[in-house]
Order: sequence, then structure tokens, then C-alpha cells
Amino acid sequence: MKTVFPVVFTNTGEEGYVAHVPDMDIDTQGATLAEAIEMARDAIGLMGIDMQDSKKEIPQPSKLEDIAHEPGEIVSLVDIDFAAYRRANDRRTVRRNVSLPLWMDEEATKAKINVSAVLQAALKQELEALKA
Repeated sequence: MKTVFPVVFTNTGEEGYVAHVPDMDIDTQGATLAEAIEMARDAIGLMGIDMQDSKKEIPQPSKLEDIAHEPGEIVSLVDIDFAAYRRANDRRTVRRNVSLPLWMDEEATKAKINVSAVLQAALKQELEALKA
């Protein structure tokens, strides 16, 4: 489920933009406003899944109009889907037991084929086809 958090962007001149997420008390930056928005989304995602893993509650986003800011600063909303962020950034592996015919395993070994890599590629292709 997507949610949106208010973010305050401050133009620092040549250094780009600082992004402050008041609800999570985190700061990040980017060379351009677009990069600062992407960095803010990444920081919110990292903080959110870290909080979930630590069994802490993710704060509810404040209303945009309740965010204090200085003249010239940009206050905007940045969206995040914590479940999608976790899926996209979780690179842990799991061990699965796969059964193959003996001849296929022997041929793959002779050809120096990484069966795990082939299985991953085939699963990615199947999952993408299901999305289409």
C-alpha cells in the first residue's frame, strides 16, 4: 500500500537540494530536485523497513499544511510503498531444494552451467510474463 510523506526541500545553491522528512526526522540530499526527491523516497523506504524489522511502528504522515518551513523552501509529498520497496531491495537468498533428472544435472555440470542462476532467470521471466 502506498503512502505519502511530506518533505521539505531546501535549495542550497551549487550543492543542490537538501530534503528533510519531518515525520521521520531524516535528511538527505540530491544534486537536482528530482534527485533529492528520489533520495528522500529511498531514505523513507530504508527507515520504514528498518522500523518494521525492529518491530517499531512507522509514524503516520503529517498533513502537508501542518509542515513548518521557511520562505523559499518547497514542501511536497513523496510516495512510498514499503512492501514494494522491500521486495526491490531485499537481496537475501533462500535455499530451495530442486529435483532434476540425473542426466540433466550431469550435462549442466559438464557444461559448467550455474543451475541456480538459470532457475532465477527463468523465474524472473515467468514472473514478468504474469505481470503483462
